[in-house]
Amino acid sequence: MPPPDKNRTEQRVRRRALFVCYLFPPVGGAGVQRPVKFIKYLRGFGWDVTVLTVENPSVPVFDETLLDDIPEDTVLQKARTLEPGYQYKARLARTDGVAPPASAEMGKRESVSFIQGAKKVLRGVAGAVLQPDPQILWFPAAARKALQVLRANPHDIIFATAPPYSSLLLGSWLKWKTGLPLVLDYRDEWDLSSVYLENSKRDRFSLFVQQRMQRRILRSADGVIATTEASIRRIIKRAGEYGVKLPGICVYNGFDEADFGIAPETGVAKHYGDVLRIVYTGTLWNLTTVEPLVKAVKQLSEYRPDLVVKLELVFVGRKMSAQLALLEQLRHTGCQLDIRDYCDHKEALSLMRSADVLCLLLSNVDGAERVVPAKLFEYLAMRKEILAISPEGETADIVTRYFPRNHFVGNDIDSLCDWLQARIERHQSSISIPLEKTDILEFSRKYQTNRLADYLDSVVIESTPVV
Repeated sequence: MPPPDKNRTEQRVRRRALFVCYLFPPVGGAGVQRPVKFIKYLRGFGWDVTVLTVENPSVPVFDETLLDDIPEDTVLQKARTLEPGYQYKARLARTDGVAPPASAEMGKRESVSFIQGAKKVLRGVAGAVLQPDPQILWFPAAARKALQVLRANPHDIIFATAPPYSSLLLGSWLKWKTGLPLVLDYRDEWDLSSVYLENSKRDRFSLFVQQRMQRRILRSADGVIATTEASIRRIIKRAGEYGVKLPGICVYNGFDEADFGIAPETGVAKHYGDVLRIVYTGTLWNLTTVEPLVKAVKQLSEYRPDLVVKLELVFVGRKMSAQLALLEQLRHTGCQLDIRDYCDHKEALSLMRSADVLCLLLSNVDGAERVVPAKLFEYLAMRKEILAISPEGETADIVTRYFPRNHFVGNDIDSLCDWLQARIERHQSSISIPLEKTDILEFSRKYQTNRLADYLDSVVIESTPVV
């Protein structure tokens, strides 16, 4: 892809966008980086940003280091949510309650049963009322604050990013109140999140309500953005089913060159010691299951235990209980296992640099072919070899552009096992693995933000009435 046009950039009319972002620093996580990097680079392409975010976020992780990327003159407006703390929400959402021991007294068993029953009732009530997600409790205060901001200072567009999808409802309401054009940014598809997202509501009533919400939101929008080409096609098709023709583009998450301090044109993977170190960073859950890798390592340990002891596996990030149980199976294989909790972005980058191979996981489930994990682009920028276990689709297409022999579908355990054996043996001979191709600049955050700025400009121009 061609580089941004410098002259066109310098000639841009300065405009201002209101970013509706529930998830914003100091909240942590890969999804938070998307609006942060947009805001960091948009000012260079003619756009100033006002951020509307939550004052007391009810979230599982925080990362203060992400604040370093926010320009000092960025206008931050915060509104309080009525949500309880995240730990309370997580306890209420749990359905895998622990049964009392057989020796417990009848009164204790009845007490536990009553508590579990009460939790079930509360979950049902919350599920029916808090649509499309608990973050809808942020809506009242956020709506008041947003109107104050929009009435006090002129803005050219509303940019609402999700999940949580209640942020899109807020953006739609603000469009109705102000008449400003609205662009929806889908970091994840709503339909996929309804199936796979942690604590998502899958009952018939919730799906019915959320379908109507999606229809209203898409009908009110002036533009739509998604993180993959396949996702934007799917969302545009969904909008068409609701009778609206929306202009949309894919804006990948990408990598920020400033995070790496390297020239992205060249680089090779380096050899670190006698043990092959494979690092995975990110959440392990039902859309990024580690099961295929566990099966392959167990299989290799059965006939080449001498090689498995030369393998180190590092997993960094949040892990659902089922995924932790899978990781525990690796302790009996002889490999070296390092399980770490969520860490800030800078530490995660440091762990990536320590790797010989970076692991990318994507479950072989319906819809995953339209997903591209954000970490893929940082993996590419690391100039490390990538092992990708994912279904055929957009992720596989990108990975195989650079590492044609390093992609495996989740059910091909034999081939994955053979690759591990060959890779450990090759590592013992200190052979470095260069990237097959080195042109990754199209995936830089700055390049992708330039595309976003062009798109926002076009939406504003199209939405401006001709006098």
